[in-house]
Amino acid sequence: MTANILAVGDIVGASGLGFLTKKLRAVKNLYGVSFTVVNGENAAMIGITPKQAGEILDAGADVVTLGNHTWGRREIADYLDDCRYILRPANYAPQVPGRGYGVFDAPFGPVCVMNLIGRCGMGFGAENPFLAADRIVSEAGVKVILVDFHAEATSEKLAMANYLDGRVSAVWGTHTHVQTSDASVFPKGTGYITDIGMTGPVHSVIGVKPEQSVSMFLGNPPQRFECAPGPSKLECAVFEIDTSTGLCVSAEAFRITE
Repeated sequence: MTANILAVGDIVGASGLGFLTKKLRAVKNLYGVSFTVVNGENAAMIGITPKQAGEILDAGADVVTLGNHTWGRREIADYLDDCRYILRPANYAPQVPGRGYGVFDAPFGPVCVMNLIGRCGMGFGAENPFLAADRIVSEAGVKVILVDFHAEATSEKLAMANYLDGRVSAVWGTHTHVQTSDASVFPKGTGYITDIGMTGPVHSVIGVKPEQSVSMFLGNPPQRFECAPGPSKLECAVFEIDTSTGLCVSAEAFRITE
């Protein structure tokens, strides 16, 4: 028996959240999806509010993952403790609110989702994600294990996938907001893509108004980023998993646009 797992790229602003709400259930039906993970750390542009997390879950996500902007909206802290369906990176310091992985019920049986953050170019001292992954794999006790690796460096993402090949079902990258063309199944059976992309405005610089991004790179004084106007897109990947072994059969990335 196989099951289709949907991983949806970073939700950016009102544009991304609105488009996800309109399209997610149709995408799930089209691909016969049994379980859905959505990265929501940019729903408020920098961070996510409890209300936005609830909207993502209501739209059809089974689990919401986060990343380096976890603490962008401080009101999320209590929600991370209260709601088991939202994860922050597991390799954050152990005293912070929330949890970094969980085992959830799916139609095909239990599934573990872990959220990790990379250390290359991320600007702060997270614990070693490779060692955190080892610990979670040994603790999870289930066959289907999914990894959202929120990281900047393609090399770090590829290294993680090779390190976990055959031990987890799928590893996908988030954070860079640009969908890559390397969806594949690794030799020992782990599905992989370097970055699943983003859900938000099409005509933007990773979700931000282009003129604001250009201004930043010109060296002008910083300004609060705003979500770009115009049509939206939803970028994601589907991993077909053999539920008897926990290994990936196929991996496909795609996008839909307005």
